[in-house]
Amino acid sequence: MLNLSFLRKCVATSALLLLSTQVNAISFRLPASDQDSLIREFSDGVNKQTIARQDDDLLDIARRFDLGQNEILRLNPQVDRWLPKAGTEIQLQSERLLPNAPRSGIVLNLPEFRLYYFPKKTKNSPAYVITHPISIGRQDWETPLGQTQIIAKKENPSWRPPESIKKEHAEKGDPLPDVVPAGPNNPLGLFAIRLGIPGYLIHSTNKPYGVGLQVSHGCIRMYPEDIEKLFPLITIGTQVTIVNQAVKVGWYENELYIEVHPPLETHLSDNLLDIALDLIEQANNGALPVLNGAALKQALVEKKGLPVKIFTRTKR
Repeated sequence: MLNLSFLRKCVATSALLLLSTQVNAISFRLPASDQDSLIREFSDGVNKQTIARQDDDLLDIARRFDLGQNEILRLNPQVDRWLPKAGTEIQLQSERLLPNAPRSGIVLNLPEFRLYYFPKKTKNSPAYVITHPISIGRQDWETPLGQTQIIAKKENPSWRPPESIKKEHAEKGDPLPDVVPAGPNNPLGLFAIRLGIPGYLIHSTNKPYGVGLQVSHGCIRMYPEDIEKLFPLITIGTQVTIVNQAVKVGWYENELYIEVHPPLETHLSDNLLDIALDLIEQANNGALPVLNGAALKQALVEKKGLPVKIFTRTKR
């Protein structure tokens, strides 16, 4: 006789395994041409949308699909952050433009709140990039730009808060000890990767729902599950490039795309249209093509962080 209870468990387990396969798709194949910048998930777009479950909020969904809080909110402006109705269709993201930076080591694009890691290509695997959402320094504790490298790695780190942070906490009536031991109350989480810029780390966090926001004291925070995967892949000496690119422009074969993110608070006065037109000219050998003006305007107004096609050139 068929055991219906056992059958239900098998079906549920299969569904969870399928969901796990979908939500862990964070690897993108690199374009065959170095001139192209559009990347798509190995899953070929399977994560483009999902359906809100009974007890979900948007932050749960963001974390499940490796998006930051900023990304899930921009992609779903009409959905209630805390109480999305069960069955609501939630927009996700499975395409991105690579930042204009070396395709090696780690690249951090601050307005995008994104880390890109380019593993070294091997004979047994295609060239690919791994990407994760991050938190960055808030306005008065900005994450610095430029090039550096990984100089140390530490599992189960303790935290010695600098005097500036201790002073800030004391003024709020929340004094910090000289040393916060490793454990669940440590703001560094279980993994810390030290940059060559003194005082700056890429680390886990005990406040994961802040990932995707400008909330840190300058360090780069990651979801605990993301840095747990990244930590063993990173070696001492890995190059790190930190950029500020709210607007990205790039090709995919004969199609030109633009991707626009809200600028950082200290760059709100930047003229994104001028930046976009300059980047388009640079991408098109110094000439401004006849663009899809409506698509360009929509991308600049909405700033959803999605690649938008704005031009198709004659095939060569």
